[in-house]
Amino acid sequence: MAKQQIILVNKHNRKIGVAEKIKTHQKGWLHRAFSIFVFNSKRELLIQQRAKSKYHSGGIWANTVCSHPRPNETYQQAIHRRLQEEMGFDCPLKKLFCFIYKAEFTNGLIENEYDCVFIGKYNGPLKANPKEVMNYKWISLIDLKKDIKRYPNKYSIWLKIALKKMKARN
Repeated sequence: MAKQQIILVNKHNRKIGVAEKIKTHQKGWLHRAFSIFVFNSKRELLIQQRAKSKYHSGGIWANTVCSHPRPNETYQQAIHRRLQEEMGFDCPLKKLFCFIYKAEFTNGLIENEYDCVFIGKYNGPLKANPKEVMNYKWISLIDLKKDIKRYPNKYSIWLKIALKKMKARN
């Protein structure tokens, strides 16, 4: 199987190259990413516990889906592909905002992402991919924020940053 390639960008999200995913995270190069937040009609957010086998942050709770567009793939193509691949459903999604963050992990990998946040609504069935997701649940933002405050290490850095930025926009 070919090594996964991701898009390297500058601070304005302009493509400056392509590199292998693991090498990008070893070197801490800025790259394109996205985070999806899907809510149901009760205004609960679908969050996932990342599979233990993930290359970083395994077992950590994160937003509905987070990933990287492939080279020559638009955000729209990538967000719908990964939502289907990870959670087994698709729904309309709209872009809210983008932000840059950098975080180092205990295994030596570095996230340095230009992360665009997309939001959607969905009430139907889902089928999480066990290779990607070890658990999932719907949770109110009030309960999620309380749990993050009590147990911050259970949650991904990008989820915590995106939630703060979402709150600041309201």
